[in-house]
Amino acid sequence: MASQAVSMPTATSGNMGADLKPAGQATGPKPCCVCKDEKATRDECMLFSNAKDPQKDCASTIDKYKSCMAGFGFNLP
Repeated sequence: MASQAVSMPTATSGNMGADLKPAGQATGPKPCCVCKDEKATRDECMLFSNAKDPQKDCASTIDKYKSCMAGFGFNLP
């Protein structure tokens, strides 16, 4: 019985992430990388608010965060 050598493609730094992004996806900032200050302020307000309804109490900081994200093309509900 003769054995055949199987050729396996090798991973290089040039092709390792080639297939991870869908074709046609625009390259731009990730949502986690923009509006960091606004997000931190919003989170701090929501976590440490003593109000009965923190969402109402922090509405202005939430709106600032949403408008910042919208400026980068991310539409939040």
